[in-house]
Amino acid sequence: MSRHVSLPMQLCRYIGGRGACTGLCVSACVTLPSQGMNRCSTGNYQNEEQAVSFPAYKALHISALKQNGLLQSLSATPNGCREADISEEVLRAREEWDSVANIHSEGIVERPPGPVPLISFNEALQYFQTADLSDCRKKIQPTVRRRGLAAVAHFLFGPPRLHQQLQSERDLALAIAQCGLDNNEKVHMRILQTIYKKLMGSRFDCARYGAHWEDLGFQGMDPGTDLRGTGMLGLMQTLYFVMDSRILPVAREIFKLSHHETQNFPFCVMSVNITRIVIQVLREERLSRECNRRQQVIAVLNDFYVAVFLRLFNIWKAQQKTISDSGFVLKELEAFAKRNPKQLLRHLETYMNGISVSAGEDGFQANAFTSEVLGSNLNSAKADSKELNFTGVGDLPTLEKEQDS
Repeated sequence: MSRHVSLPMQLCRYIGGRGACTGLCVSACVTLPSQGMNRCSTGNYQNEEQAVSFPAYKALHISALKQNGLLQSLSATPNGCREADISEEVLRAREEWDSVANIHSEGIVERPPGPVPLISFNEALQYFQTADLSDCRKKIQPTVRRRGLAAVAHFLFGPPRLHQQLQSERDLALAIAQCGLDNNEKVHMRILQTIYKKLMGSRFDCARYGAHWEDLGFQGMDPGTDLRGTGMLGLMQTLYFVMDSRILPVAREIFKLSHHETQNFPFCVMSVNITRIVIQVLREERLSRECNRRQQVIAVLNDFYVAVFLRLFNIWKAQQKTISDSGFVLKELEAFAKRNPKQLLRHLETYMNGISVSAGEDGFQANAFTSEVLGSNLNSAKADSKELNFTGVGDLPTLEKEQDS
């Protein structure tokens, strides 16, 4: 005779921790997997429960049922059992289970249908160059508005204006910064997956939502919520950081420090803050001279991003900074970047040339910046840093204050 195992009357699936039943209610008893499957009616439930009971499954999550093979037993058709013999509820349960791994609690596709190929920075940039960013372009402010004496002083003594032929490239970068992460855009998802794989050293895709993004240094399970103020430009600059073979070892060394036992910091949130600094320095036209000299804008922005991040890394490591110091470090970092953009870029070039000469089989060697670049005023203000909080991305202003006289 076949042994029958009765299942509870209701199997309620909770998605996203919200505790909302989806109405998946099953009334059935099943034969042990090796013996096939039979159906029994609701009326037999109490008798079967008295005969054989499994308390461990009484309020079990539906994912555990799949792991223990019970849901497969419900939906299997061994011993020539016809599909029509399976109850409608069981068929619906099987269909819903097939899709549950791919559906987020808000109804958004979470896992890609297949392996997501890596994307290079140039490929991603080509996408944005051809994409319709008209709505994003309407929101940009290419330069900081100055009034009164500030405008006169800037005109007379400020940096040169960006060449006209470069202004469209500048506007493209600022438009990308106004573009939010879109789950329906394949390129956006490829950028996200590429960053994850390169930093984590993984060959496999990860879910669109989940705690694994916190391991990368985002503030929560959805990286999209951390991009306010920088938009997709924040991810694009991180992509550049991890996809350039020369600077990838630098990115991984900084990422390693971000997981230090005492000196840890949220890597991706810090990266977004640095992109915010880059945007502000660009809008204040302090990079115009270098852009004009190189006849490039986005390439200069990427190099400047790496230079600022590298400065932060050296300060953080050499001066034993912790997360409690982050507010002050970012504030000083922004001020230094505005005053000395050319100096930062020059030292980045020297630094990278030093890596290419000194790196052996082990690759990256963390050569420190000179004291001139690190700045002597950081230690003197260390006591005040405790009063400053880390600049969370959610608190970043989308529009900077205008400069008045």
